[in-house]
Amino acid sequence: MGDTVHEARAPYFAPQGGRRGILSWLTSTNHKRIGILYLSLIGVFFSTAVVLGVLMRVQLQSPSMRLMDARTYNIMFTLHGIIQIFLVVIPGIPTIFGNFALPMLVGANDMAFPRLNLFSWYLFLFGAVLAAVAVFTNGGAPDTGWTFYVPFSLKTSVNVPLATFAVFILGMSSILTGINIVTTVHQLRAPGMTFFKMPLSVWGLYATAWVQILATPIVGITMLLIVVERLFGIGVFDPTKGGDPLLYQHLFWIYSHPAVYIMILPAMGIISDLFPVFSRKNIFGYKMIAFSSLAIASVGSLVWGHHMYVSGQSDTADIIFSLLTFLVAVPSAIKVFNWIATMYKGSIKLEPPFLFALTFVFLFSIGGLTGLFLGALSANVQLHDTYFVVAHFHYIIFGGFGFGIFAALHYWYPKMTGRMYSKTAAVVGWLVTFVGFNVFYFPMFIMGWQGMPRRYYSYLPKFNELQLLSSVGSYVLAAGVAIILVNLLYNAKRGAKAPDNPWGGATLEWTLPSPPPLENWEEPPTVTKGPYDYSGMEEKR
Repeated sequence: MGDTVHEARAPYFAPQGGRRGILSWLTSTNHKRIGILYLSLIGVFFSTAVVLGVLMRVQLQSPSMRLMDARTYNIMFTLHGIIQIFLVVIPGIPTIFGNFALPMLVGANDMAFPRLNLFSWYLFLFGAVLAAVAVFTNGGAPDTGWTFYVPFSLKTSVNVPLATFAVFILGMSSILTGINIVTTVHQLRAPGMTFFKMPLSVWGLYATAWVQILATPIVGITMLLIVVERLFGIGVFDPTKGGDPLLYQHLFWIYSHPAVYIMILPAMGIISDLFPVFSRKNIFGYKMIAFSSLAIASVGSLVWGHHMYVSGQSDTADIIFSLLTFLVAVPSAIKVFNWIATMYKGSIKLEPPFLFALTFVFLFSIGGLTGLFLGALSANVQLHDTYFVVAHFHYIIFGGFGFGIFAALHYWYPKMTGRMYSKTAAVVGWLVTFVGFNVFYFPMFIMGWQGMPRRYYSYLPKFNELQLLSSVGSYVLAAGVAIILVNLLYNAKRGAKAPDNPWGGATLEWTLPSPPPLENWEEPPTVTKGPYDYSGMEEKR
């Protein structure tokens, strides 16, 4: 990519237009500031969900533990799931790095619709406030699980309507973000940047945005139907009134399985950017990785029925959904193969972002392979609704999204803050998190295989040792996450000044100062080569 020379300009977080303090941020339409606003909110929600998760593990460390009763435990895992899914994982990378990094990656000064971008943040905040209000009003917090399965969500006395309406509002925010990303990619790419000169992180965000636009309205309408049925007693899902609870499962999973790819595809794109930077060579199979993102987004939208093998749907449907589930593993395997091939004969540098990226590949591979167990009809009957599903899900989501977003934070942190974090603390945080994660979740595969049901607040004594081990792992994991977050927060103002291109990256954002100015470029950069072309660049290692 062509180099661009810039005069010294005020960084994006400096006072602008006479406005200072928090008001200048809450009214800003600048993509970098909106990305930081999302990061701040999502960081708070993530920390809250971690605390709830640790409390659940305290309850489960012994079958005789009575920290909470069964209903309180139901509320805990429901809130943990709602916060992590709808307030952290689904919005996470598209809103934070789709806002902060995407325009710089394509050579634009902002998103295509800056005011709509700010509006989507306020919708996200409004949805989060509604979800919080639902916890303390009209019967208390939901206890249905994050899936809001009917008919229980129609019968329980807690405040399900407000919680589901909050999910509807959060879905609207997600749709607007997707529209902004798609339009930005199509309309605001720098001169000379064709689709096949875009960084692969842009491909990941682009594929994800289409899923956000096309799939999110389905869950939004489904949530509204729950509200209408609760308030007016119509019989859409209630079997006592002629409704069909299986219809709810279909509508919910038509969105919620593609939502897994909203969670993981942007992380895959970012990982695809990191491997060439820290292997010091071009990405292996650029076009195959790009097309595999689109393939995952499209085929992954057709596999929702594998959540319903034991629901009573037809054998033919079960076989078709099982086949599609195995097919969607192919483009994911292509990515893993290409990432590993990129390192072959590369000049590998194990910086903190790359450690998180390598961990992503390892944990995601375990999650993907165990997903094939659940995609097989006979095995799924044994493993459905057991701890095996919990372990698989977290290896994909925390092992994928979690380590992916940590990789992204450590990679773009110098660009976001203009400071460097402590690399020693980052490596310690990575190691503690990695060890804690595996000690926490891997025993769940064994417990699930032995028949331990999910969502139980107590259990048979035969699971005592593995449950205790899992709880210890959760405490270690929480400590690792705390080390990572403290390191990043502490050095945001106190860290050493970051160079413009600390990692030697070849994508456009590294041609800007660290931190970048409010307007990225005074004149649009001209792209003359691919995003991972290191020819002619001086080796800085």
